[in-house]
Amino acid sequence: MLSQGGQEWSPHMRRQPTLPAASPGRYQPAVSDQSWRGQLEKRARFQPELNPDHVLEYLSKKGYVRTEAMLRRESDQIPDPNADSIVLKQVDGGPAKYEKAYDLLCDFVKSSLTALRPSFKKLEWPVFVYSYLLTLQDYYIKDAETFFNKHKRDFESLHGEDIKTLGAIRLPAHLKDSRLAKLYLENRYRISMTLVPFNAVILFLEQKAADEGGSAKVLMELINTRLKIQTVDRTDYDEKTLAAIFHGRAEDELPAEDEGIPGHDPGQPVNATGRDGSKFKPNLGPHPRDADLHEDVRAALQAEDAKKPPSTNQDSLLDEYERRIKREPTEDTQTVQGGTFPPLPPSLARDVSMEVQKIMEHRDRFKIEGRTSGVSPPVSVTMYTFHNTFDSVNCIEFSGDNMLVAAGMAESYIRVWSLEGMPIESSLPDPSTQPSASRRLVGHSGPVYAVAFSPSTVNPDPTGPPTHTQYLLSCSEDKTIRLWSLDTWSCLVAYRGHENPIWDLQWGPFGHYFLTGSHDRTARLWSTEHIEPLRIYVGHDNDVDCVVFHPNNMYVFTGSGDRTVRMWATAGGNCVRIFTGHASNITAIACSPDGKTLASADDHGHIILWNIVDGRKIKRMRGHGKGGIWSLSWSAESTVLVSGGADKTVRVWDAVQVTTESASKGADGAAGKADGTLTVKGTGGAASGAGKKSQKETGVSADQIYAFPTKDSPVYKVAFTRMNLVLAGGAYLPPPKV
Repeated sequence: MLSQGGQEWSPHMRRQPTLPAASPGRYQPAVSDQSWRGQLEKRARFQPELNPDHVLEYLSKKGYVRTEAMLRRESDQIPDPNADSIVLKQVDGGPAKYEKAYDLLCDFVKSSLTALRPSFKKLEWPVFVYSYLLTLQDYYIKDAETFFNKHKRDFESLHGEDIKTLGAIRLPAHLKDSRLAKLYLENRYRISMTLVPFNAVILFLEQKAADEGGSAKVLMELINTRLKIQTVDRTDYDEKTLAAIFHGRAEDELPAEDEGIPGHDPGQPVNATGRDGSKFKPNLGPHPRDADLHEDVRAALQAEDAKKPPSTNQDSLLDEYERRIKREPTEDTQTVQGGTFPPLPPSLARDVSMEVQKIMEHRDRFKIEGRTSGVSPPVSVTMYTFHNTFDSVNCIEFSGDNMLVAAGMAESYIRVWSLEGMPIESSLPDPSTQPSASRRLVGHSGPVYAVAFSPSTVNPDPTGPPTHTQYLLSCSEDKTIRLWSLDTWSCLVAYRGHENPIWDLQWGPFGHYFLTGSHDRTARLWSTEHIEPLRIYVGHDNDVDCVVFHPNNMYVFTGSGDRTVRMWATAGGNCVRIFTGHASNITAIACSPDGKTLASADDHGHIILWNIVDGRKIKRMRGHGKGGIWSLSWSAESTVLVSGGADKTVRVWDAVQVTTESASKGADGAAGKADGTLTVKGTGGAASGAGKKSQKETGVSADQIYAFPTKDSPVYKVAFTRMNLVLAGGAYLPPPKV
């Protein structure tokens, strides 16, 4: 006869007696778990009709979690869903260890610096998933379910599909049948992180493990065995020269891996303050502009239609305008967060004339339709090559009226050329100078890293208001931005505020505002009529290398060396979304004309398309070699993307086609030389296809339409005109003589 707590038990008894409840907060069994297991096995022999579920329920109520788990492994029984769950009081071991480790990580993220928090948040999802799966794998079924239901709401907006899949895994046997569970358990979750946040995580865990042990050690073991954190240290250098890239500067040999689990892309939309970045629904509709402007534009378009009626199969200009301004995006009903709309100055006759010309160009453009019968849409590229530059060109920019091209030089000046070769006139003529097709702007005291023309259009009516390019912006290593008049060819104002060299700048879609990105890890919003910045966008933990406006002026995007792209509310200045997925530094970004898709490129030659509405990755496109993609541009239909960069090619991509990311050949299946030089000619005489890369580089994805190689000219700038002609610019850089 056995006894426990004064209650006797006999094999002749047909029912299990009621046992006294365990004292709360105590784990002091009269005998060991192992001896209790032997006693229960003996009971089962004397009483074979005893329900095993009752035994497991009894062990659960008594707190004998190890014995319960061992019996579950042997019997693989399903617990009673109506059984009461217990509150475990164990510090180490058992199912509580993973939950305590996860809570420790969440507390660390919440108490960390705002600038580092996005990097730390990358750890939460994989730690949550592995904690759940490992708890379930150890047969702590009810505890795993409790943990999952408690924390799943933190990730439903970011990983909704994965949460649904994981929620269906309720038993250890399900782990073998679930593709998602097998991917996680058989692979390590990959995360890229710069050295500063990585060292902060390691220091925190080491201190916690030394002081307290327990949960910190469990969290360290999870990170060490289940995660693969790839660290990157971007070395600062004073000169961004092409010679350093092509002729000797060592490239980072970090593998170009995606973040997450291999073969699975859940998407990573987050924001700077919460885990639910995809809940934010941006307003992607047109910017609310002056009502008088719309009426003036309608009147001008009616006059143009009366002067030159449309052809039989052609829409009128007024119909084109009405259709353009009345399009209603499906997800654009939310108001902008973080402030009111950035106000614009009252419209002028110039604004009316520019809007009319834009409508005319949009209607009469060369339309790039989708693929028909397997034939790619034809795209024409006009390449402008600058000779005898001796690696002194840092940037190239084309004006909106397609009349001028400007280059920022390492010798601290700007050179502007006429694309038609015509003499460039000035409103302040100098009799001592001869007419020339180029102009030089001198004023910076350091290399010029970016230039940008103010918005402009071609005005076919010489008697109408001037719509040509009036201003040019430039930024430099001297920490200043300069505004130049292209009428007088003189500097109007120098804007100061950045603490380090300024890498990039861009005008807003309507002028008046402009955006800059700097080595000081900030982006700043400026107005031409104020000498100080209106907003400072802080959050990146490395240089802000590229900036771009959303077409409606309500949001801006910044790309950084920390491998992330951030979306900011222009007026409020708050970060509304972070796009993560690149494995190297961001070198170029571009927003589609319809405002729904963002393209970002890195220095490993990869391009990622993002859905701005929900923040998720659409696809990755490969083909460029290493060294950086320096420019991206969209077609007027937002269906075709063109890119150019250090590998001396201009490439055209199908942004709509859904393809796998592991294709090893181009759209036409042509293979090239081992060094990436393309030699195959495509349809229409254009260089096409995708050459096979070197062993360290990936293949070309199938959504590449064309590849146009240059001889020895890296491509600084590519730009779709409003008529869908591609302009490209580069500098001839011959290889060094051996």
